[in-house]
Amino acid sequence: MINGHTQLFGIIGNPVEHSLSPAMHNAAFAELGMNGVYIPMRPADLAEGFRGLRSLGFIGVSVTVPFKVAIMEFLDAVDPVARNIGAVNTLLFERDGDHCRCTGYNTDWLGSNQALGEELQLAGATVLILGAGGAARAVGFGLIEAGASVFIANRTEAKGRALAAQLRCPFVPTDQLAELRADALINTTSVGMAPHADALPIRAELLPRFAVVMDIVYAPLTTRLLREAAACGCRTVDGLQMLQYQGAAQFSLWTGREAPHRVMRQALVSELRSRLP
Repeated sequence: MINGHTQLFGIIGNPVEHSLSPAMHNAAFAELGMNGVYIPMRPADLAEGFRGLRSLGFIGVSVTVPFKVAIMEFLDAVDPVARNIGAVNTLLFERDGDHCRCTGYNTDWLGSNQALGEELQLAGATVLILGAGGAARAVGFGLIEAGASVFIANRTEAKGRALAAQLRCPFVPTDQLAELRADALINTTSVGMAPHADALPIRAELLPRFAVVMDIVYAPLTTRLLREAAACGCRTVDGLQMLQYQGAAQFSLWTGREAPHRVMRQALVSELRSRLP
């Protein structure tokens, strides 16, 4: 029951109504018997919204698009890893009397590393990342930190080369992908996301060149990319794995407790299925 002792958590974004994170985190609070609530919020003004979070006593907040970079200017501190990635997806408010300090973190890279790490030893692995947006940057940074060799491919070559330069890794033009073999392929683009679920981010005949194929898209849960990859004998990792693991890292950071992974995964799957037409 929500009462005067309920601890406040949430997510800010625009849009934010589609987020699965409330189902995941609220299920975790219920499983551990914690008096906490996690709510979605769409601030009309980011600066005013952040001041509201601080003054209302929020403990932890997730940050999603389009605020992952803009939020950084309001924080008291940014974790060095998040600073290197250039984006924050997690806020931790720490209070000492009337003083409140907010630190920004990034758990996206932890989520992607743990998800892929279930199927592949990351140290020494070669991984092709499709895409050059914020997700690709976090995923690429995490893989490099884990000792993997990363390649970037992107439809817009200039953007792809820019990210490759930032990560200090090779860029592979899309017309040269047939010449590349790697241990894993990760799709960080929105290609294959509903309602365009029939699209592929890479030609299907190239999939046998990868032992593991991971897609960060989770709607649908089993994308066409993953179906085609499984048909080729590849091991696959769905988008909910990354979402679950990055959320679990947030939960532990905020509460100091081990996240109930099984319950969080079940909540994500249940919520996603409830939204299917």
